[in-house]
Amino acid sequence: MTASSTFGLSSEARNLHWLLTNLVEEVPGIQSVAVVSSDGLLLLSSDPGRHDAARESLGAKPAGPRGSAADLATIVSGIGSLTIGAAKLIGFGGVKHTMIAMDEGSLLVMSISDGSLLGVHGSADCDMNVVAYHMALFVGRAGHVLTPELRGELRRSLESETTGSGR
Repeated sequence: MTASSTFGLSSEARNLHWLLTNLVEEVPGIQSVAVVSSDGLLLLSSDPGRHDAARESLGAKPAGPRGSAADLATIVSGIGSLTIGAAKLIGFGGVKHTMIAMDEGSLLVMSISDGSLLGVHGSADCDMNVVAYHMALFVGRAGHVLTPELRGELRRSLESETTGSGR
């Protein structure tokens, strides 16, 4: 997780951190995860650096968003905005999820009930059906607790971590 500690967070925020950690740890092939607010701000993410040691031991080249969790959040926000606009033009209702399959991986973006988005970058060999299933579980559990107050708390915790780490 990007937050090294959940100390001082509400039980709802700690639960979301726990849900995201479970998603990353229990689903094979997930490279990185980001939860983005409806206005495009990163709220919660996995730590892309946690997979670096495994990649280096396999001699694999780095994969996925290049710089930080903010890069994945930017991609997820852009894809979400594009697909929501397309759905409005076509007139078929709201967007449930969007999948982008690439030669060396996949990106799945799923809507959360409040307009927030959950984005998962998976490796080429991950089973996207399993990823989508676990994402749906996360969305079902997180959607009702992701209130404006909780979004603000998550955002403040990320900002304090960034300023506390010297970035």
